[in-house]
Amino acid sequence: MEHITLLLAIVIVTALVFDFTNGFHDTANAMATTISTGALKPKTAVAMSAVLNLVGAFLSVEVAKTISGGIINEDGLRTEVIFAALVGAILWNLLTWLLGLPSSSSHALFGGLIGAAVMSMGWGSVNGGTVVTKILLPAVAAPIVAGLAATLATRLTYRISAKTDAKATAKGYRTGQIASAGLVSLAHGTNDAQKTMGIITLALITGGVIAPDADPPLWVIVSAGTAIALGTYLGGWRIIRTMGKGLTDLAPQQGFAAQTSAATAILASSHIGFSLSTTQVCSGAVMGSGLGRKGGVVRWSTATRMFVAWGLTLPAAGLVGAGAEFLTKQGAWGVGLTAALLIAGAAVIWVLSRRNSIDHTNVTADETGSAPAEEPAGVVTTAIAAVTPPPAGTLSTEATAAEVRTTIPAPAPADPARPAGATL
Repeated sequence: MEHITLLLAIVIVTALVFDFTNGFHDTANAMATTISTGALKPKTAVAMSAVLNLVGAFLSVEVAKTISGGIINEDGLRTEVIFAALVGAILWNLLTWLLGLPSSSSHALFGGLIGAAVMSMGWGSVNGGTVVTKILLPAVAAPIVAGLAATLATRLTYRISAKTDAKATAKGYRTGQIASAGLVSLAHGTNDAQKTMGIITLALITGGVIAPDADPPLWVIVSAGTAIALGTYLGGWRIIRTMGKGLTDLAPQQGFAAQTSAATAILASSHIGFSLSTTQVCSGAVMGSGLGRKGGVVRWSTATRMFVAWGLTLPAAGLVGAGAEFLTKQGAWGVGLTAALLIAGAAVIWVLSRRNSIDHTNVTADETGSAPAEEPAGVVTTAIAAVTPPPAGTLSTEATAAEVRTTIPAPAPADPARPAGATL
């Protein structure tokens, strides 16, 4: 066994930085719907999510094993490759956070790792079968499955509560949302925290510190869980706004259905070792809950931007990872330059984010400080609304007033020439 070198220490610290960005980037997955429906106050929500993320990190190591011994061939893998991969993942996470897009931190990590490995050792270093079966296929299937489950669950919740008191029902589902949000946070810890565990374990294997196929050491589990919990507590307010208000307007029933569907999918994937994107699962569930409510509207312009970010994540992070690996191959000065570029890029993104600061005080409002404007219904929403008309009792105030005006005639104007109280 060799001691941890300076380069290996840099890689471990960088991996924990990625884990930290993963935490605040993915806080929205668990808490956006809970915050948007008023079930929990923003700061309380992120604090609860942070604690449960930490607990979830100790529940399983199956996903960590997939990353540390499945995607990339370990033979001949250099520690610099892992460092380059993390650079690509961190910069993509920060860029999408700045834009408020709920992209996949997992795919950013995979893309960076694949790009750096190909630059270092060629395409033969990537296990294509594992990439397809445990990354690409779940990426396509998971949001669809979660969306369909959330759609059905939303319709079921509205049907069950159709004849109950609206206020009591909303209060009950807000309570249920707290439990389901906790379940999502726990599931997120079992899936996403393990990705950093897998990366650090892979770095320790390449550095000769631990044997191949070894489980993550306890200190790796603790440090990864702590880093993602701290990031979660800070809250990725920009992405929380997008998922909580930008995709659709959520009622408590929808929030409960979306979170329960997402948590079920994430926990199932963690159990079988699928390195699932929790962002894609939760986003799909939110959109499904929007379609599941009669008369609900999904903002497809926001969803389209999100889909584009999903498609770009793997190749974009891969290109940055490959570029970073090209620099690290030049020697110590290349590693130093790569680290400097990472710090400079992160600083620029942070400065840009200060121009339009979003925090717990304004996360439920749009840029003007009010609720987001309604977007015209798209083709899918219009088609669904046509066969599922809004439930009774949801007539707006304006519509009610218009009906009163058409059924009660306005009084005739008084004749100024006739004295008050005069009769014909």
